[in-house]
Amino acid sequence: MRYLTVLVKPDGGRAFHPLGRELADDPSINRRAIHHIELLDDDTVLLFAEASGSKDRYEQIMEGSPHVVSYLTAGDTRWMAVSQFEPTDAVRRSLELQRETLLVVETPIRFTSDNQLKVTYIGTDETFSKLYEYADEMDQLTFDVLKMGDYEADASSVNRVITSRQEEVLETAVDLGYYSDPRQSSLEEIGEAIGISPGTVGEHLRKAEERVFTELVH
Repeated sequence: MRYLTVLVKPDGGRAFHPLGRELADDPSINRRAIHHIELLDDDTVLLFAEASGSKDRYEQIMEGSPHVVSYLTAGDTRWMAVSQFEPTDAVRRSLELQRETLLVVETPIRFTSDNQLKVTYIGTDETFSKLYEYADEMDQLTFDVLKMGDYEADASSVNRVITSRQEEVLETAVDLGYYSDPRQSSLEEIGEAIGISPGTVGEHLRKAEERVFTELVH
């Protein structure tokens, strides 16, 4: 069993669906994560999602959308929503692909600050090939691979959102006491241990820290 972590970005906009675009364009709403999504037998989509900000504004948008069949909300500042809506062809095809193959989406699916989706798929190289074919056929999105490898059941989601090189640099920094108080090593010493420049060490650590902290906060 293998995993593939990708960033999926809608081309020419901020969402894959007109409803999502309206939510993304409203500054009072912050979409955080998708905890469940499936294509129902009546060709509508059932979505369980997490958001923060103005729940009242979210409900106004849902009430006025011609795509929404029904919805439920719970919570206040940080809240959850269940919605049933009509999909676009691209959304429908992506969910059909999961039903037709041994392709599983690890939840939650995270929204980044610029409305990209960070998705980890679980499957085989063969199913990932079909996913690549789907991405190539879709003009509405870009599909950037972050990391892939053998799926380990005891590995945290954090390990799967940083690259193997970032993981190596981060592990070396921890081993050498870079994050100890007081600090026991420098970027130069970490670079010497791995064989890269101090500037490259700093770049890898900044990117790894950003992704790890984002994963923890969200």
